[in-house]
Amino acid sequence: MLMSETAPVKAQDTPIDELARICGQVRRDIVRMTHGAQSGHPGGSLGCTEFMVALYFRILQHDPAQWDMDGRGQDLFFLSNGHISPVWYSVLARSGYFPIKELATFRKLDSRLQGHPTTHEGLPGVRMASGSLGQGLSVAIGAALAKRLNGDDRLVYSLHGDGELQEGQIWEAAMFAAARKVENLIATVDWNGRQIDGDVDDVMPLGDLKAKWASFGWDVLEMNGNDLADVLRTMGNAHGRTGKGRPVVVLMHTEMGQGVDFMMGTHKWHGVAPNDEQAARALAQLPETLGDY
Repeated sequence: MLMSETAPVKAQDTPIDELARICGQVRRDIVRMTHGAQSGHPGGSLGCTEFMVALYFRILQHDPAQWDMDGRGQDLFFLSNGHISPVWYSVLARSGYFPIKELATFRKLDSRLQGHPTTHEGLPGVRMASGSLGQGLSVAIGAALAKRLNGDDRLVYSLHGDGELQEGQIWEAAMFAAARKVENLIATVDWNGRQIDGDVDDVMPLGDLKAKWASFGWDVLEMNGNDLADVLRTMGNAHGRTGKGRPVVVLMHTEMGQGVDFMMGTHKWHGVAPNDEQAARALAQLPETLGDY
């Protein structure tokens, strides 16, 4: 890979027990944000918490104080399944991109924290508007190619939903990335088996995802996305596989609604906000660890 013109920003060395504490608080944020707005997508947000916390507090080489749209000399992240914005906003705020108290404005009029991330509000950390499923991989590939052209050796990461893989643009992008040897890209798929209308297998079965991605020319890994140790281990493995002529994809097994017992095991909390009683029940399972906003 080409060397960056600027010194890379070092990833944080946050201990795993501290990552777990952050996860607990982020889950509280997700419940409180969606309850406060009475809209949003808590299910997938709760399921992706460990991955997002590990990414921003341990894996990414980034510096919130030096954020700009170009991101030269820093790792980039693109959230393609933009409906899980609650978990991303919480992690961005708690890693220093904007004030934590701003989480209280989620989905409110004139807020920078729209239901799906957008760019015209100028929210630090957000480099693409997302939520129109299927498009994020194409953007991530473009960013990875730009880094290569700029002589920037930092990596590009992206996250996608498994239901999103029903979109044809994903597979066009997958073919292109392999053909152009986009070796500085790590895509992750939230493989929770559920989408807004039911189980993925009932809506549009995806088949053997591992074999499918491999047949498209990608280096494929799997991990338990709700196990911090496995996330750190597998993403470290993925990092070690970059720069070897192939893009890398991590198939991440998660549970939608993870951490809140009555939200787990069903697709029904994909896009439904908890009412007062449900929010109280959920928060009772999620002790405050870092301070609520």
